[in-house]
Amino acid sequence: MSNQDIERLKNLLGTHVDFPQKGIVFKDIFPIFQDPTAVEALVCNIVHHINSTYSEKIDAVVGLDARGFLLGPIIALRLGAAFVPVRKQGKLPGDCVQATYVKEYGEDVFELQRSALKEGQHVIVIDDLIATGGSAAAAGELIKKCNAKTVEYVFIIELDFLNGAKALDAPVYSLIHF
Repeated sequence: MSNQDIERLKNLLGTHVDFPQKGIVFKDIFPIFQDPTAVEALVCNIVHHINSTYSEKIDAVVGLDARGFLLGPIIALRLGAAFVPVRKQGKLPGDCVQATYVKEYGEDVFELQRSALKEGQHVIVIDDLIATGGSAAAAGELIKKCNAKTVEYVFIIELDFLNGAKALDAPVYSLIHF
């Protein structure tokens, strides 16, 4: 993606101070989705990156609750892969694996349906933003519990000063850095 495209996406982001609690500066990706050309550029960039970086087939794209659900199914479709949601505790039916994580403003539990991933599958994790890396690391833990392999974590935004990528067990690809 060109620097001009990255700047365009940055300019579309919303910024909300003290949300969801005091001291947090929330970067809002929803304005990007009001511009279909920006969304297409974002999707094409991510798909091109994955296809040009990895020779092995990506079997599944795991999207994190809830913003990972916006791009995850589109990316999975373009890659010819399954989409697998990671949801907050109690939102998925059936036998689920669980992982607890601490995020920058609290603690939560993620779940993934045990049957959604098969042993040895290659998985991409996608979410809107990486801050401390807690939620993405929990997704990686869930993938391991299913005996699958995280190939890469993909984010629209990375807050570099929080060093969240260091908490993860696979490479990180982020388009916008703060």
